Amino acid sequence: MSIQNTKLSNDDIISAYEFMLFIRRFEEKASELYGQGKIGGFCHLYIGQEAVACGIKYAKSANDKIITAYRDHGLILACDCDPKSVMAELTGRIDGTSLGKGGSMHIFDIKNNFYGGHGIVGAQVSIGTGLGFAAKYKSDNSVSITLMGDGAANQGQVYESFNMAKLWNLPVLYIIENNGYAMGTSVKRSSSTTSFFNRGISFEIPGFAVDGMDFFTVYDAIRISLDKIRNGSGPQLIEIITYRYRGHSMSDPAKYRTKDEVEHFKSKDPIQTLKKHILNNNIANEIIFKEIDKKIKQKINDIEKFSLESPLPNENLLYEHIYSN
Repeated sequence: MSIQNTKLSNDDIISAYEFMLFIRRFEEKASELYGQGKIGGFCHLYIGQEAVACGIKYAKSANDKIITAYRDHGLILACDCDPKSVMAELTGRIDGTSLGKGGSMHIFDIKNNFYGGHGIVGAQVSIGTGLGFAAKYKSDNSVSITLMGDGAANQGQVYESFNMAKLWNLPVLYIIENNGYAMGTSVKRSSSTTSFFNRGISFEIPGFAVDGMDFFTVYDAIRISLDKIRNGSGPQLIEIITYRYRGHSMSDPAKYRTKDEVEHFKSKDPIQTLKKHILNNNIANEIIFKEIDKKIKQKINDIEKFSLESPLPNENLLYEHIYSN
């Protein structure tokens, strides 16, 4: 692990492990509820990519904004949104973050600086650039952390956004979560160049790639990039090379991947990698891990109960929140 720049206490490291494990268990419960028909529509799980959300959570400032595509559960949780309300949104209940109207793909929680959850591929990049413009206009020292997948990185509006961000020196951190596949199409089949960190070069936006299966590496990369942006260096780009262990969505059996490929990336599981680091450095022992497991299990049970007992929204809500003034 490359952790020479890390500014985390031992308590932070244990907390990071707990948070990543919580995302994993939250997503496993979402998968279970989807299979029972209690979550409708599409559902894209974050299993395998937990180190990205966790790195952002520990590197960002409280007033930074996050915006992403539809694989969004882990990232809204990284904004410290109430996980009960997040699951209630997935199950379409009134206590959801968007009153049950957004569902899995369109979660939104402005009070916690989470701006979605967007279903149109690449659309969030333009909006995230706008959040950066607002931050500069208000001089609030916040950064727009704008995430996209490797598939979205081939969309034209991404490069229009890059141009404006650099032209106006906006505080935007663009993160490309490269999990190797745009739905079921591999990067090698969909991109003429398979490295994404240099996609901002023609706009003079510096970029680099990091191992997204290593929490410390992700955390350091994001922290350092955010510091550069706050110091006036303008937009930055990070390609985080990660992997999703499940299909693109719950309806995808992911037969386009070989068993050997999946097993290779499972051997790099970010949660187990961090656990080994904690054990090897005597930061915590197995007793602590058992306590964490027990606490998360109870928390997930409470989340499930809350989300299923929350009432369904009244049909009149269909006509509310359509316009804003």
